[in-house]
Amino acid sequence: MIAEYLTESPYRFSIAFGRGEFADFWGASAENERILAERRTWLAAEEERYLAALPESGPLLEEGREIGIGAGTLPGGGGVAADPVSMARELGRNWEPDYLVLKREPGMVRLVAGCVCFPSSWSLEEKIGGRIEEIHGVVPGLNERIGMQIGTFLERIKPGVSWTRNNWGLSRSPEWNQHPARKTPRLDGTVRLGEVCFRVEEQSLVALPKSNGVLFGIRLKVIPLAGFPGSPEGKSLGDLLETMPEEMAAYKGFDKARARIAAVLKQS
Repeated sequence: MIAEYLTESPYRFSIAFGRGEFADFWGASAENERILAERRTWLAAEEERYLAALPESGPLLEEGREIGIGAGTLPGGGGVAADPVSMARELGRNWEPDYLVLKREPGMVRLVAGCVCFPSSWSLEEKIGGRIEEIHGVVPGLNERIGMQIGTFLERIKPGVSWTRNNWGLSRSPEWNQHPARKTPRLDGTVRLGEVCFRVEEQSLVALPKSNGVLFGIRLKVIPLAGFPGSPEGKSLGDLLETMPEEMAAYKGFDKARARIAAVLKQS
């Protein structure tokens, strides 16, 4: 269940993406009804936290919508929304994954729109308008090691493919929406394994060739760890937690809990 996500160390940031089909990532899953209901609830309650669209994002959002309709992942019919915020809202209410829209400009890539209802302790409203280097600037060692490679990859990404990868972490809450303002429980030395969830972000990058943009999708999975102690998967995860550099464990928010979690996972 989690073994497929443990093939690469969580502190080795890699830009090696696999090739996939747009419809496979952006289409409806078996949980479509539940996920869309929750997305729409958060958008109705506090749209300003979960949705953003700069005026310049209109052509990119429109192209994303066209691709989605063509692939059957968005409902067709009706006209194009009149403004970027309305277009962003339409996509956010109908796609299961969270999404970000990146604009490619000479020498930089910027975040110009998005709908993120299920963030992993970060805030869309703080990141909108920022360059990709600024968005990832807090990740220990990221810019030093592969920052330039990320920018080059985004600038050169070709259309027609959903480029996919995974990123995982741990959480003390099963809640999908972990916006910082919600103050969900944090991991510390008192945590019990029954409180811990394995939180996976499946990611997709899709080129928007007409508008010179990139569509970045984030599809979430949350898996309780209570059933994993002593299992091969549990022991593998425990090993990764024990060997992770301190700065990365702190960034991911489980530096104070990882020894306790690893010990329980590795017990026979």
